[in-house]
Amino acid sequence: MSGERSLARVSRRGIDWFRAGPAEVERVKRATYEDVLSAPENKVAEILDGELFMSPRPVPRHSLVSSELGMALGNPFHRGSGGPGGWWILDEPELHLGEHVLVPDLAGWRRERLPALPEEAFFSRAPDWVCEVLSPSTERLDRGRKLRVYAEAGVGHAWLVQPAEQMVEVLRLRDGAWTIVVVCGDADRVRVEPFDAIELELGRLWADGSPALNPTP
Repeated sequence: MSGERSLARVSRRGIDWFRAGPAEVERVKRATYEDVLSAPENKVAEILDGELFMSPRPVPRHSLVSSELGMALGNPFHRGSGGPGGWWILDEPELHLGEHVLVPDLAGWRRERLPALPEEAFFSRAPDWVCEVLSPSTERLDRGRKLRVYAEAGVGHAWLVQPAEQMVEVLRLRDGAWTIVVVCGDADRVRVEPFDAIELELGRLWADGSPALNPTP
């Protein structure tokens, strides 16, 4: 698509979020899944490159945006109500991608790739789409290591939602690197991949107590 741009070139402050920086050195003690299981209940525990990260649980506005987006996409794509169906859309699934343990805000699998949900409490098959709702405490991790791990695992699409700026960045994986397909603002009615079978009214995503999106065929 001619409008696509390199994620590295357009990121704030000129940082290439796809490449690990000098501060990303592994610690001597590598984290294990036991560290995740023993994490405090008020923390989201993840392991990336052998290092344990514990993020605070999201604030209510963050949770509202994530929940509304999940419900809005869930009806047409998970349930097939007003849309094509064919997807699993889940809130905060635990992903085991090689040695990494990640918990995106939302993730989706095409059912042709994942006909049935796993019996385990986690997914070892990479999703087709992930969504991270950014906050000041998690943005660097979400844009940095997590996007790199998603790319290495072959996740095809990622959305980065910025509630404070009322903006959604739609990313596509191409040749092992992320490119920005489009940046959607608060007043946009758009068809955005991989859910471009319906039109989304993003302005409602930020309105408290209102439906997040107004999908139309």
